[in-house]
Amino acid sequence: MAKSTITYWNALDDANQGSWETIDGSDGQIEQLTLAIDEESGDYTRLTRFRSGTDTRSFGAKSHDYPEEILIIKGRLYDEAVDRWLEPGDYASRPPGEVHGPFISEGECVVLEVSYPSQSNGK
Repeated sequence: MAKSTITYWNALDDANQGSWETIDGSDGQIEQLTLAIDEESGDYTRLTRFRSGTDTRSFGAKSHDYPEEILIIKGRLYDEAVDRWLEPGDYASRPPGEVHGPFISEGECVVLEVSYPSQSNGK
């Protein structure tokens, strides 16, 4: 099976604000919008939006057993694990197991995330 497709739409347009889903346990501070997903493999592309002032230190750092790529689209996000402010255009290709976060957002921050659970170390 292949990733789902949507042809030419603007995910950041105000008309699509109702399409974002709040991430459980984030007190409404972090939302996601799935752009494409392969239901069979679990691989997905999504946007993650951190509201201004989001601080995830209470969640701690995290890691995945699969690779993921991120690109900062809008705003600034501090990643404590790498002690760095990420800004628009910053990109990372994280290998399985790489620790990231906790995060602090300065203003609203939107991150493009491409994740590959099909390439999990545990498979």
